[in-house]
Amino acid sequence: MSSVTDSEATINALVNTIHPSFDYIIAITAFSACLFTLFVILFALSTKESRCRLVFRLNVLAICLVLTMSILTGFISYKTVVDPFNPVSTSLQLAAIVFTIFPPLLYDSILLTRLFALYPLSSTPLATLLKIFAFPCCVKCTRVVVLALVLDSYARNALVEGLILAEATTWFHNPNMTTEWAMQIADNMYSVSLFLHKLHSRTKLIKTACGIAEHIRQIFYISVANFIFPLIFNVALIISIMTDRSQTNGTLLILMNNYITVLGVLCVTLWFSGLEWLPKFFLQNGEWELVH
Repeated sequence: MSSVTDSEATINALVNTIHPSFDYIIAITAFSACLFTLFVILFALSTKESRCRLVFRLNVLAICLVLTMSILTGFISYKTVVDPFNPVSTSLQLAAIVFTIFPPLLYDSILLTRLFALYPLSSTPLATLLKIFAFPCCVKCTRVVVLALVLDSYARNALVEGLILAEATTWFHNPNMTTEWAMQIADNMYSVSLFLHKLHSRTKLIKTACGIAEHIRQIFYISVANFIFPLIFNVALIISIMTDRSQTNGTLLILMNNYITVLGVLCVTLWFSGLEWLPKFFLQNGEWELVH
């Protein structure tokens, strides 16, 4: 009877060990399939001219980064399932973490490029550009430092405690990760608020000038949705890291946040790229008026 109980306990422990990896694999497979399909469609429907645009190349880079994250995380999860007693190397685990926590900086920067359509470099004074982009640039530099501290802490704990204990130690009540997500909220809120305010204040004038108010209104709604969903995930991550000692749910939220952010960035930037010709309606003082 004792041997049966011991066997059940061993099986339950094994199932509990590999169960989170199954969850990761399911989430990664679903979102990666969606992103890969969009990646193929992006190239199939693009033209030679559109492929030369910076926004197109940045979107391709974002998709490649998140697919690389999928491959690394999926391989680690697969190894955990098929060979749970032989964990992957620390370097591979660190690489997966780097491709998971650092790319959101790029995704947020892609959204920031929308402001150049409202404040074109050719007609906006340098002092105005500095006032607009100083805050997001400082926030992004701070986020890089904070994420580097997270990675360094994890690497140190992994060498001393092992990978599994390092994950638990680095996750719960981690002030650096909490700070990163809070700064990401502030960063996105600043860029989206400024973009939407400027866009909304000029809609009537653009309607008079060229009759594209409906297209701009759609961009407005897409931009709002693109901000709301990452905001929800960031708040959920902060709550999770403060209340849940297990990093399983938090890891799923981080992975899903990456996928949904890339999908949102791809949608809003490609939709907005159709208005890249709008700067020709700017006067030298930056006002949206039709140049005769």
